[in-house]
Amino acid sequence: MIDSQDTDCLEYGELASEDEEQEMFEHFRFDVDKGQSMLRIDKYLTIHMMQTSRHRIQLAIDAGYVRVNDKVVKANYKVKPLDVITIMMPYERHGFEVRPEPIPLDIVYEDDDFLIVNKPAGLVVHPGHGHFSGTLINALAYHLGISQDADAGDERMGVLVHRIDKDTSGLLVVAKNDEAQLNLAQQFFYHTITRKYVALVWGNIAEDSGTIEGNIGRDPSDRLRFKVFPEGDQGKHAVTHYKVLERFGYVTLVECVLETGRTHQIRVHMNHIGHPLFNDDRYGGDRILKGTLYTKYKQFIDNCFELLPRQALHAKTLGFTHPTTGEEVFFDSEIPADMQSLIDKWRKYVGVRELPEDEL
Repeated sequence: MIDSQDTDCLEYGELASEDEEQEMFEHFRFDVDKGQSMLRIDKYLTIHMMQTSRHRIQLAIDAGYVRVNDKVVKANYKVKPLDVITIMMPYERHGFEVRPEPIPLDIVYEDDDFLIVNKPAGLVVHPGHGHFSGTLINALAYHLGISQDADAGDERMGVLVHRIDKDTSGLLVVAKNDEAQLNLAQQFFYHTITRKYVALVWGNIAEDSGTIEGNIGRDPSDRLRFKVFPEGDQGKHAVTHYKVLERFGYVTLVECVLETGRTHQIRVHMNHIGHPLFNDDRYGGDRILKGTLYTKYKQFIDNCFELLPRQALHAKTLGFTHPTTGEEVFFDSEIPADMQSLIDKWRKYVGVRELPEDEL
């Protein structure tokens, strides 16, 4: 079934989540009555979670998402009076109509368990927040050939296991059944997924490689933004590794590897170290931050902004363990034409100039 929650995308919608990985799951708690008779936990949860199938509950138990008194239990555990049961379930669709629409999709790979989509920049992922059509989910409904309304229960519908921002291009994995969804969600939750991004950032980064570590949470002064809380007393733990790919003096092309997956993580972390993404209007990258004040340079930058009217960020590679075969799978995508043209423009610009050291 199609998941209607939208958090970075908010990765459900861009405003809904403070923690992308946490928001892939719903959290439930049950305080067992003192008069409860002994009952298998899978049966108990099926009775008390009427909108969730017993099959999904059993998968959650097998994945270790069900705890009793803070200890992981198996399906044959007998519920006792006053037990405290907690369960974590990957989100599923709840009463949201999805209309199939014939929107072209770049399908990199597809089998019975999942598909990999190369999302173009500008495509909203989930319906909602003013976008009730023309989204990736509408396109997936059409691609999978199933018409679904709010009461539909066809489990062949795809569920996004993770998310990327509307104006970020790149690879997304879509689960096609419950087993694949729980397996992939677990891999994301425990940070065993490989995710590599390519970004163009302002400034000449001093080191050839490095790690940015700092809690990320919503900016209390602007709910559309996130920020790093250096003291670690707010937000969620976040780690980004980066490596310089090419230097253009005023900007730097970097590869970013996510160890965690917080909302806007790369955008926030690079901004935190003084290197916001090129043309990222939310984090100040849509103005000249490095370089001269000469009219020709300003015109060059304006042309660059026009060439890439979004943040310069692409989710290039994605690797994980196949949910059925157990094999390691790896997918790669080309840098999209708009971003590649921007890189080529900068490469040509610095290639015919000797940049003064005090301007770098």
